[in-house]
Amino acid sequence: MHIIIGLIIIIVGFLLIAKAEWFLNNFGRIGFFERHLSTDGGSRLGYKLLGMLIIFLGMLILTNLIGGLLTWILGPYLRMYR
Repeated sequence: MHIIIGLIIIIVGFLLIAKAEWFLNNFGRIGFFERHLSTDGGSRLGYKLLGMLIIFLGMLILTNLIGGLLTWILGPYLRMYR
């Protein structure tokens, strides 16, 4: 099941990258990206970076490595509350 979910997430990330202009026209500019990615198309670049992050997470889910990453990131915090 994780293979199907991973492929769907990868496709969503690819569409976010390929159709960044469409997302910009329909959802508008994002102030955070405009401020911190000080190029003329900061929001466009932000949509593409978000798409790349989604593809990365989709690949982790597809290969079933997401559990190891979450354990690595959240492990110190979870041990602190035991």
